Amino acid sequence: MIHEFRVRWYQADFYRALTEGKVNRAIAIWHRRAGKDEIVLNATRENLFKRPGSYWHCFPAYKQARKAIWNGVNAHTGRRRIDEAFPPEIRKRVNDDDMFIEFTNGATWQLLGSDNFDSHVGAGAVFVAYSEWALCNPAAWAYHSPMIRESGGSAAFITTPRGNNHAKRMFDTAQKSPDTWFSQLLSVEDTGALTQAQLTEALAEYVDLHGMDLGRALYEQEYLCSFAGATVGAIYGAEMSRAEREGRMLPVPIDWDEPVHTVWDLGKAVNNPIWCFQVIAGRPRIVDFWVPTSEDLDDWCAWLDERGYHGNDYVPHDIVTTEWGSKKTRIERLRERGRKPVRIPRVSVADGWQAGRMAINMALFHSQDGDERSDRVADGIDGLKAYRREWDDERKRFSDNPVKDYAEHIGSAWRYLGLAWKEAAPPREKPEKKVLQYVAQADGTARANMTVKEAVEDMIRRRKRMRE
Repeated sequence: MIHEFRVRWYQADFYRALTEGKVNRAIAIWHRRAGKDEIVLNATRENLFKRPGSYWHCFPAYKQARKAIWNGVNAHTGRRRIDEAFPPEIRKRVNDDDMFIEFTNGATWQLLGSDNFDSHVGAGAVFVAYSEWALCNPAAWAYHSPMIRESGGSAAFITTPRGNNHAKRMFDTAQKSPDTWFSQLLSVEDTGALTQAQLTEALAEYVDLHGMDLGRALYEQEYLCSFAGATVGAIYGAEMSRAEREGRMLPVPIDWDEPVHTVWDLGKAVNNPIWCFQVIAGRPRIVDFWVPTSEDLDDWCAWLDERGYHGNDYVPHDIVTTEWGSKKTRIERLRERGRKPVRIPRVSVADGWQAGRMAINMALFHSQDGDERSDRVADGIDGLKAYRREWDDERKRFSDNPVKDYAEHIGSAWRYLGLAWKEAAPPREKPEKKVLQYVAQADGTARANMTVKEAVEDMIRRRKRMRE
C-alpha cells in the first residue's frame, strides 16, 4: 500500500465515472472544500497505470496550479499533495520547472494553466482535467479537445459556480447527454461534509469582508452551488444582467447591405479576441466573436475575409509599433491585406469602462441555441460577465485594476468597441435645406414654402452668418 487515499461516500459516483471508462466526459459542480482536485488526482493515478499516456491537470492560471497543487500541502496530513497522489515509489523523473512527472511505466502527468493553453503540445494527451473550470479560459478546451478525441481519451471538469457562464452551459448540456456525460451538482447540504459551526463561520467571514448582501451571495455560490449571482467584482455584471432581462440576447442576423466592423485587442493570438459588429438603427449589433489560435496575422485576416467582414477594423492606438519580427508596423501589415484599420484614441481605463457599459446598454447580442455562430458569441458574452476587478485584501475593497485572466482581453476589446461603435455608425442624411420661395397661386396671391416661424428663424440664421 503506497497511498492512504479513501473515497468519501459522496465522491464515489464521480470517482467511478473517472476510473471505469463508461463515459468519456465528466463534470462535477461541487461546493467549496468537497475534495474535487483530490478525487481527480487519485483517479488519475489509477488510470495512468491502466492506460499509459500523457495526463494533464489544468488550472485557470499557471501560477495558480503551482500554488494549489505542485507546492500545495494537505492541511490534514502535512504532506505535499503531489506526494500523496503520486508517491515517490511510482515516479521515475520529476521536472520542477515544468511541473511534470514521468512514472515508472512511461506515463506522464503535468500541471498546466488555461492562460497559456496554446503552448500545450505533446504526443496526444489521453486525459485532461480542468480545475475551477468556471474561471478557466473556455478556449483551452476548444484547443485541447481535438487531441483528446484523436487519442480516444477523456476529460473532466470540476468547479464551483461563477454565475451563468460556460460552466453552467456545459453542465446543462451534460445533463441532457447521460450516455456520454457524467454530471453531478453537490451542495454542502447534499454532502454534509462541513459542520453547521464551520458553515456559520464561513458565512460570517464573507459578510465581514463584503457586507450582508454580497457576502450572502458569495456563501450561496461557494457552498450551496448557486448559479444566480454575478461574478464578484464584475465590471459589466449589472449591464450584462440587464441585457439578458431585456431580451437583447437573441437571434441577430447579419444585414449584408451594411458593413460588419471588427474590434481587436491586438496582442498575441490568445490575447486578441475580435468582436464583430454592425451598427443599424443607431445601436450596435454583435454578430460574431472569435479568439485566434494561430500567431499569424495573415490567418486572422483570412478568417475575417472568408466570412465577408470587410468593414473598419478598430484597433488600439499602439498599432503603429513594429509588428512581430518585421520592420513594418501592424497597421501597415493590415493595410497590405486589404483591411481597413482605424486607430482608437487613448483614453483612461475608467472612461473606457464607462463607454463599454453604455455600449452594452445599447447592444443586441446574437444568441441562438444550436447555431455555430452563437457558440463564438457566447464565449464573448461569458468573458464580459467574467471581466472583473481585483480584490484588495489590505484595503478591503476592489482595486481599479482588472484581474489578469482570459476575460481581461475580452473586456479590453469591448472597451475599444465602446469607444468605436458610434464612429462606425452610418452617417445620417442631412435634411435638404429649405430656401424661402414664393409661389403664385391661381387667385393671384403668393404663398411661401415656409411658415412664418420658419421664415423668421431662417432670416436670423442668415444675419448671424453675415456677422461672422
